[in-house]
Amino acid sequence: MQKVAFIINPYSAKKNYQPFLAQLKNKIDNPLYIISKSIEDSDQFISDHWDDVDIFVAVGGDGTISTVAKKLINTDKILGIFPAGSGNGFSNETQFTTNIDQLFSKIQHRKYKAIDTFTVNGKFSINMAGVGFDGAVVEAFEKTSRGFSNYIKTSVKTFFSYKPVSVNFQEKYKDYNGSYLMVNIANSRQFGNNAFIAPKANLSDGLLEVVLVKKFPFWYAVEFAYRMFTQKLKDNQFVKYLSVPEIEFSVDSKLWHLDGEFNTIESPVQVKILPNSLNILSE
Repeated sequence: MQKVAFIINPYSAKKNYQPFLAQLKNKIDNPLYIISKSIEDSDQFISDHWDDVDIFVAVGGDGTISTVAKKLINTDKILGIFPAGSGNGFSNETQFTTNIDQLFSKIQHRKYKAIDTFTVNGKFSINMAGVGFDGAVVEAFEKTSRGFSNYIKTSVKTFFSYKPVSVNFQEKYKDYNGSYLMVNIANSRQFGNNAFIAPKANLSDGLLEVVLVKKFPFWYAVEFAYRMFTQKLKDNQFVKYLSVPEIEFSVDSKLWHLDGEFNTIESPVQVKILPNSLNILSE
């Protein structure tokens, strides 16, 4: 375990990181870790221990994981995960659980695989990015105490007041120009909490799924939710999918989220896949 380091986000989920830290100290003598107070803290810790660490384990949600992963792309370093976020979408998709013994087993076997990541106007993302409704929801959600129930409440409240965004694609995809409730860029299948917005997405296929969702009547919301949580969303009158390695478009909103973290991004927007750019622990 001497070549493993742990980056702990003390603010993730319910800020209850102490049980993980207690388990870690019980299993390893003098583990190498940081309780990170900022992105800068995490970046500096990784830089300081770059030469003597092979596996960096992110302890937190998708935003924490993305912060650590960004420093590891296109290198021989390996990402490990202990999920401690609100939705844990990326952790779910890469088969990491809150069982610390399973994590240690993966570390000891040191098996890993290369997966894709992507950028939105140069900003890094590992799992899911979005503009429109879900960007507005994340902006509002960050003002709450988080948690799945608060996310649902925020989503419902935002739905009734939110006006669709206008999207204009480059020439190749101009037939998809129009107004949308949201535009999602999916590297994996789910937002988190097993909400599968892109059931056919694959982390290692060199493609992104662009999910175009038109604003639907509220009566369809129950069916939309059912299909999303049962991996049955597909092309229909409200949902369209594009499988692309890159794409460019303009949108009349700057409210984005990248891996569940609120961002402002100006148009035009360039989205690009970074194929096989990140090594991650596997079974």
